[in-house]
Amino acid sequence: MSKYRQSQQASTETMDAAMTIAKGIQKPNQTKEQTKIIAQGIQKGIAEYKKQQKGKARELDKLKKKIIHQQHNSTAIEISTDEETKCKVQWLPWTLLVFSWLIMSIFVMSGG
Repeated sequence: MSKYRQSQQASTETMDAAMTIAKGIQKPNQTKEQTKIIAQGIQKGIAEYKKQQKGKARELDKLKKKIIHQQHNSTAIEISTDEETKCKVQWLPWTLLVFSWLIMSIFVMSGG
């Protein structure tokens, strides 16, 4: 016995839908057994379609999470860059002020 079941029991909604479709396409001389077999084939088709859609949804979720993660990382980098720029910009006026005072004091001391 395997750990995972190969096929799961289809839901009653899927069975009803498959039977409705099978009866809708039933030929005049077709037996109930043949209709039942067609309904089972339709059920398998529906199950396969649902499985594919779940796979696609899973892939989209992974892609969406990856994009959100990348955006979050780039935002963090931009924030840190902005903080570094602010630090540099804050020191610039003070440095220029002190430099200008030094030049003016040298100029006044030299007798100019």
